[in-house]
Amino acid sequence: MTSIRRCYPAVRYAPTDSTFAFHATLSPRQQTDLTHDYTKPNLTAMPNFSLEGKVALVTGAAYGIGLAIAKALAGAGAKIAFNCSRPTTLQRGLDAYRELGIPVRGYLCDVTDEKAVAEMVADIEATLGSVDILVNNAGIIKRIPMEEMAAEDFRRVVDIDLVGPFICSKAVIPGMIRKGHGKIINICSMMSELGRETVSAYAAAKGGLKMLTRNIASEYGHYNIQCNGIGPGYIATEQTAPLRERQPDGSRHPFDSFIIAKTPAERWGTPADLEGPAVFLASEASDFVNGHILYVDGGILAYIGKQP
Repeated sequence: MTSIRRCYPAVRYAPTDSTFAFHATLSPRQQTDLTHDYTKPNLTAMPNFSLEGKVALVTGAAYGIGLAIAKALAGAGAKIAFNCSRPTTLQRGLDAYRELGIPVRGYLCDVTDEKAVAEMVADIEATLGSVDILVNNAGIIKRIPMEEMAAEDFRRVVDIDLVGPFICSKAVIPGMIRKGHGKIINICSMMSELGRETVSAYAAAKGGLKMLTRNIASEYGHYNIQCNGIGPGYIATEQTAPLRERQPDGSRHPFDSFIIAKTPAERWGTPADLEGPAVFLASEASDFVNGHILYVDGGILAYIGKQP
């Protein structure tokens, strides 16, 4: 994949003595960006979305959203590693990548096990290289009314959906600091912003993940590490297939009708809808984007709904 330099507004950067200290902290590429004469526009220039030579770890990426994101990163040039917590799911993922023709390293690893995650990251560093891109995708949801939910079930959701991203991020950040760059993408949710019945643990975890995203950006941004989130809307996957099945009379499932009515795009999203945003947040094109949650939801969070 060809690396193409970025396009900037037609303004000239004129360095002064007061800029030298700042200028010295930038990479050679960034210094070139600042001193280039942009009064001469290049209409063919585009941001650099290439991931050639990068190493990406996508957690829980055997199928669905994780697989789609890993496929997109591989298509942009990244080397891929993924993990699963169950042998059958791991094998399913390995088979899926083989069918797609994507070389991959798969690991049997629970993201809530700090020692196991550290060992996985060490093996990735030894075989593929230091992790440049981490996608914290692994997660679960338990739909149980709050008054009926056991604390054990609540903790399990929070452990996987929030503590897991903390553990995985903690494991890769030292390597990113050594390299002088890194990208962490947390898969958040509309429940990072909203609540609804039966998902108290999931909403608490995803709300926490939004704030963990912002805190990583705040704490490690000066190391040229960007941490952002993707908040998927309602995505058509095998897990949501029962909610989209036609009723015996041919009508839509009530929840399907609800989502269509609440989404300006008037459709469910697909895993492919998340591929472009993931590549953007993993690439140099997003080097000045940090602590942001990019909602890929067809506009549902912006929409109050039609008047009855």
